[in-house]
Amino acid sequence: MHSGKLQKVTETKGVFNPSFITLSPNGKFLYACTDAKTPTGSVSSFEFNSSKKELKFLNSRPSGGENPVYVAVHESGRWLANANYNDGSLSIFPISKEGMIMPFVQNIHYTGEGSLNTKRQDHSHVHSAVFSPDFKYIYFLDLGSDKIRSFQFNSTKKEPLGMPETFVKTSPGSGPRHLSFHPNGNTAYSIEELSGEISVYKNASGKLEFLQKIKTHPDDLKEGFESSDVHVSPDGKFLYATNRGNENNIAIFAVKEDGTLKNIGYESVLGKHPRTFAIDPSGNYLIVANVNSSNAVVFRRDIKTGMLTKTHDVSMENVTCVQIKKI
Repeated sequence: MHSGKLQKVTETKGVFNPSFITLSPNGKFLYACTDAKTPTGSVSSFEFNSSKKELKFLNSRPSGGENPVYVAVHESGRWLANANYNDGSLSIFPISKEGMIMPFVQNIHYTGEGSLNTKRQDHSHVHSAVFSPDFKYIYFLDLGSDKIRSFQFNSTKKEPLGMPETFVKTSPGSGPRHLSFHPNGNTAYSIEELSGEISVYKNASGKLEFLQKIKTHPDDLKEGFESSDVHVSPDGKFLYATNRGNENNIAIFAVKEDGTLKNIGYESVLGKHPRTFAIDPSGNYLIVANVNSSNAVVFRRDIKTGMLTKTHDVSMENVTCVQIKKI
């Protein structure tokens, strides 16, 4: 991105509710959570031809659970991890050299686990799958049971998830949703949807050690939290977190030397219900996807202060996810 302006390159049709997307490490393949018209959802693969500017559907596989909401690709490009929200399950899929998704080799369902918020936490709801910076571990954030579940990940094995799992228990009723790591790999940041907070952890060999909990909203806001996404700037100096519900903004934090956070401001997303956002590799731009207002907004990021200024706004019906890949 050089100007901060979004221009349409291509599209593909006939895809049912692609709610979350991710890209392969080489940028040639795109993977999406797709809700099939069946009791279970699906995950789908696409090939992106940059020279022809084409996005071609490759294949779909059952996700192994209800309502897939998050997919992540291993650095080798050979494995896809998926989180299924409704029934609290996760799946691991091999990926062929051609980018096609093979049937899952591991599928774990969590039952009988819930937490404080009886309306949202009646049982497990796995909301994301995030690899550690060294790709030796993978974390699944379970909003329903207030747990960050972790596994060793051995990409050379037929079943890469190492058993048994370990987990970090978050505050009752917090609802951990997404996880982001500092560029140095030493600190992890979990955004908690239900409590509107970020928990900061020291990261060492797959173990998360609690450091700090900080609100994503002003002290005078007492309810209606719907925190959604979290990312650290490429230089590691600032962290950004989106809030939906009554706020519809981006909370901006300075990252201290020890990895803990200090709130330095808020910026309106200029839309409603920001589900995800992304920061481009240069760190100059941040793009947010506003689902309910059907618009994607580009902000220029001040490298020195961390503050945001709108540069571009484009209408996009039901936009839910944005990914940026330098190709």
